[in-house]
Amino acid sequence: MSCNITPQLPKGCFLVQLPKVSDKRGNLAFGESEQHIPFPIKRVFWTYNIKDGNMRGDHAHKTCEMVLFPIGGSFDIELDDGENKMVLHMDDSSQGVYIPPLVWCRLMNFTKEAACISLASEEYRSEDYIHDYDEFKRLLKA
Repeated sequence: MSCNITPQLPKGCFLVQLPKVSDKRGNLAFGESEQHIPFPIKRVFWTYNIKDGNMRGDHAHKTCEMVLFPIGGSFDIELDDGENKMVLHMDDSSQGVYIPPLVWCRLMNFTKEAACISLASEEYRSEDYIHDYDEFKRLLKA
């Protein structure tokens, strides 16, 4: 994220800055589970080759925590905790965003070469996903 001012993120979200080693050959960023990533990593997946105008995410999780990093190109990520909503421009492979449970997330505006890697605290379970925004809002009030 190219921003000199730390934005006020929705409830529970925070930026994750990975250590970065740079030399004449390029950059290397690294992260270790439970040290740089705030949970044991149970699942890793990535999205790439997103067609123009398409969106990814557009859901929340009931219990799963995630950290998302851009690993090529750039994209925007909209975070919504039911009261606060903001959009971050993600373009730095060493900086990601932590997304706790019950935060709605949309990824959009992908550049042609964009890729996003997602680190998750849980293995895939379809019942953990909330795909309906009204249901998401109801769960927040529960």
